[in-house]
Amino acid sequence: MSVWPVSDPAGYGERMNARLAAGAATLVLLVALTGCGAGAPDGSDVAPSPSATNASPDDTASPTPSPTPTTTAVALPTDCRAILSEDVLSQLGETPLNDAAFGPSGVGDDGTLTCIWRDPRADTTGLVTTVSRMNRGPALDMLNALVANEGFSCFTPDGGTRCEKTWQDPQYPVTDGRTLFWRDDILIDTIYSNLAPTGYTSSIIARLFD
Repeated sequence: MSVWPVSDPAGYGERMNARLAAGAATLVLLVALTGCGAGAPDGSDVAPSPSATNASPDDTASPTPSPTPTTTAVALPTDCRAILSEDVLSQLGETPLNDAAFGPSGVGDDGTLTCIWRDPRADTTGLVTTVSRMNRGPALDMLNALVANEGFSCFTPDGGTRCEKTWQDPQYPVTDGRTLFWRDDILIDTIYSNLAPTGYTSSIIARLFD
């Protein structure tokens, strides 16, 4: 067993006192640094956050549940004229609406609105619009098929999907076409021949969704 000598050869005690003093100074410095809040990168001080252990029960607010968003179904229209602007109606002029010669029109049993703008005396001039309810899956499948199989062009205006195509009438020297628009489970489908009022589909969209 080793025993430290009582004597202090070569100033050993002074060196130990110096080391202890330095260690104490280091400990005081560490305590001082630990008691300071961290600063922001720009050197400004950051206020300490309130301690959770000091907060009273009344100071702790319970989270308020947010309401669950709901989507209101868009109502199907029931009037072919009411879904069009005055400008579009003026372009249609005296074109008859829903003449009995073309079969059932107006509101169907499932709520679909069919609008036939055509004079029975005309060989080809006219348009037929149906506004029906269709879920997203079947609607997008149908529109994708029109793009892939029939060369329709599609884009996404007015919060929905619009697909359209025009072609030369096979019998008469006029332009035929079809325009479809789907949004919020509503499909607007118009087939026309030699009758394409400017802003027709956009007018219906504005009436139903704006």
